[in-house]
Amino acid sequence: MFRTAATLALVALVALVAIRIVAGVAGGILGLLIGVAWLLVKLLIVAGIVYFVLTIVAPETARKVRDRFSGGPTI
Repeated sequence: MFRTAATLALVALVALVAIRIVAGVAGGILGLLIGVAWLLVKLLIVAGIVYFVLTIVAPETARKVRDRFSGGPTI
């Protein structure tokens, strides 16, 4: 009886440790992905602001940049 209870407790303890390890790794990966996504959003905002200023200051250059990235005709 005691041996069965001890075995059950040991299995539960191993399962708890395994769950904590898996949750820690998954949480770290999720945190890393969220951090990278946030960095990309910031870069996209900065690029949008730069492009907006470029369209006001130098419309021809903005048109060249747009054609370059959209795959339009390059002349």
